Amino acid sequence: MISIRKHPTFTKHFCTRILPSPKLLKRFEERFGSFCINPQNPLLFDHPLKGDKTGKRSFSVSGDIRVVYQGSIDTEIILLDIGTHNQVYR
Repeated sequence: MISIRKHPTFTKHFCTRILPSPKLLKRFEERFGSFCINPQNPLLFDHPLKGDKTGKRSFSVSGDIRVVYQGSIDTEIILLDIGTHNQVYR
């Protein structure tokens, strides 16, 4: 079974950026469920990051909301950040 940890930055940004919006919360739950079942699901647009974020990956929650994570779906995933494209890739 996969282990999923949340970095404190992810938790903080989830509480301020996602929880206030029931629509975003529902979309996150749907997409994260899909991610746990099949990270290669084309709806997620999962991809490796470049530059100073090399070694990390990202998947899409909605049109502009992304989750940045590291690790392997086979062992352990660490959720690092969540937010708009500009917020997580700065």
